[in-house]
Amino acid sequence: MKEIAITDIENISIGQTENADAGTGCTVFVAENGMRAGLDIRGGGPAGRETALLDPLAAAKEIHALVLGGGSAFGLAAAGGVMAYLEERGIGFDVGVTKVPLVVQSDIFDLTVGRSDIRPDYYMGYQAAKAALEAPNYRDGDHGAGCGATVGKLLGMEYCTKTGIGSYAVQIGELKIGAVVVLNALGDVFDHDTGEQIAGLLNEKKNGFRSTKELMMQKFEVRENKFVSNTTIAAVVTNAVFEKPQLCKIAGMAHDGMARSISPVHTSADGDSIYALSVGEVEADIDAAGVLAAEVLSRAITRAVKSAESAYGFKAAKEL
Repeated sequence: MKEIAITDIENISIGQTENADAGTGCTVFVAENGMRAGLDIRGGGPAGRETALLDPLAAAKEIHALVLGGGSAFGLAAAGGVMAYLEERGIGFDVGVTKVPLVVQSDIFDLTVGRSDIRPDYYMGYQAAKAALEAPNYRDGDHGAGCGATVGKLLGMEYCTKTGIGSYAVQIGELKIGAVVVLNALGDVFDHDTGEQIAGLLNEKKNGFRSTKELMMQKFEVRENKFVSNTTIAAVVTNAVFEKPQLCKIAGMAHDGMARSISPVHTSADGDSIYALSVGEVEADIDAAGVLAAEVLSRAITRAVKSAESAYGFKAAKEL
């Protein structure tokens, strides 16, 4: 098994745009010839668009783009711009009079970072889709949907850690599988290999961390409005050939990687959602692919921490 770049997986392109002043952005995955997709949502507060397309009972066999964005539900407008660009390129489901691009989207809540009145919109989605096909520009860190990502917010934004978007991919023989994650959790983040806490709730001096889990167990009174500023969203991408029901299972197994690296996770205050995308024809075992999906997702989470820079008054882990 060797590490590769997420962009080394063929038949899918990634474009990003962000507004650094506002602290928000979007990351768009485009497959010109369509991609099979599944989804597993474990968090209690997701913001999504057209996710019903990925129900195994839904008729659609493929989608053409996936958007990971900021802006909470406001940011779902970005998908309209993605659709417009793909329609111009003749990409989509043929309905006779035009081709309708099938675009699915999930967003994080970053309205408490930068400016709350600027969110991913039609224009930002259009530009990200255009970048994906004309000048792919994926980068880890404070880019795209990860521009305003933070973690460790049980006590509010004052004690959170700045994170971002991260990726990790591997190749075994002909099989390629990788993950991209926008890390924006209520809980703390732990290194996949060492178990060490690497991001999350800052201590009172803001020079180290404390445990969100322990604090929640000590103070179990009802907390209102915990939903503010959370949700971790991710895409697992593989060149293995799987159909929608299998991809939903792989997405579910990938949540093991999220649970290994984030604690607490899948709370009512998070909208944790993982997509699984199939863009190739390599034969692979579904369970092996699920195990690998969890592995690359854990490592992508670590990278989302380590590639982030301090911004908007929030410290990144590299400063601690």
